Amino acid sequence: MSVMQDEVHEQPAVVEGLLAAEQERVRKLAADLRKRDPRYVVIAARGSSDNAARYGQYAFGSLLRLQVALATPSLFTLYRQPPRLRDALVIGISQSGQSEDIVAVLAEARRQRVPTLAITNSPDSPLAMQADYLIETHAGLERSVAATKTYTSQLAALGLLVARWLDRDDLMRDLAALPEWMRRALELEPAIIAASERYRDVQHCVVLGRGYNYGTAFEVALKLKETCYLAAEPYSPADFLHGPVALVEAGFLAIMLAPSGAVSDNLAEFIPTLRSRGASILAVSDQEASLRQSDVPLRLPVGPAEWTSPLVTVIPGQLLASHLAQARGLDPDKPRGLKKVTVTR
Repeated sequence: MSVMQDEVHEQPAVVEGLLAAEQERVRKLAADLRKRDPRYVVIAARGSSDNAARYGQYAFGSLLRLQVALATPSLFTLYRQPPRLRDALVIGISQSGQSEDIVAVLAEARRQRVPTLAITNSPDSPLAMQADYLIETHAGLERSVAATKTYTSQLAALGLLVARWLDRDDLMRDLAALPEWMRRALELEPAIIAASERYRDVQHCVVLGRGYNYGTAFEVALKLKETCYLAAEPYSPADFLHGPVALVEAGFLAIMLAPSGAVSDNLAEFIPTLRSRGASILAVSDQEASLRQSDVPLRLPVGPAEWTSPLVTVIPGQLLASHLAQARGLDPDKPRGLKKVTVTR
């Protein structure tokens, strides 16, 4: 078993541990943020953390009704023209907390006297030092270059912040149920191994997701690029129709992330368009409409709340990346040209 697979399997316990360890701290900081009443949120992140930020756009937008912008770090570092951040909450998300450009965003936010929050696995990092508030992800040492448990723990941290900000017991129950749903998603591994053999020679694919799982599409595509050297591009179906659909031809792989929710019917309705152009469909879903139209159905457990579903839906994608790499004769733990901590300016 690869180190990456080991760490994928650690994720339910990591999320469980985070929810227990950070409850009181997040309750206090959420109460403080309610009083400060920011008008919008700016999130600075790179790589997998940036995909977690895309989840934050939906979690903060739909539940807190706050507009969320993804920061443009080069404005803070290379151009030295930082935007005005009045009335914002500025969040930095980073596994290592080392990237200079992400640290610079929080440093400038502090200079402008707006609240800053770090979500990191490294509580003594430069990023944490620039934050008024901290949520530690408690993922432990992540040995795999391709992030897995640090990614889902970042999602859990954002979800915990939202639930505590709203002080809603129903949202807390949704979070508490997550580790079990994640464990059930891991049971798909035998089917994923078979799918990896089927698609071992594929050279390009699209990963489709929408709503809360738009960021999941980006994260699964990133894992496939990192470990399999596969040209995998993430889209929402709405954007894919605006031009990129012309790429689809016989044998083209389309990975559909379609758990139950407001967008699941829309995703299912898009499958015939792909099939009519010769695409092979791998559906990650709990919806019969998507599963019965797919060439490879990966059946998700029924039950997770839509707003927490990204922590469950990403697991088959992570396992697919690891097993597909091995089917192609590659080592998912040693992606070429990559290292664990990437420092950007």
